[in-house]
Amino acid sequence: MARAGGITNAVNVGIAVQADWENREFISHISLNVRRLFEFLLQFEATTKRKLASLNEKLDTLERRLELLEVQVGTASANPSLFSMENTKSAFSKILGKSFTFD
Repeated sequence: MARAGGITNAVNVGIAVQADWENREFISHISLNVRRLFEFLLQFEATTKRKLASLNEKLDTLERRLELLEVQVGTASANPSLFSMENTKSAFSKILGKSFTFD
């Protein structure tokens, strides 16, 4: 009878060991997926910061151009003779960053 109890005990230990391995495997999969998610979030954050910085630079440039245009319109309104064709070409060249001609 002692032998039957030993077999039962061995079976119970075997079942417990298998359950332990299954739990460890499950935890390993969860850990791996959490790491992958964390790496994705880090990469997403870096990409987003880079793109937002680029957009911010473009917005700053547009704001400076708008301020320049506002000053030029104000100047032209106050004194229309200052806004000659040559001044217009010069202003557009500054705004566009290249030589500008009227055809």
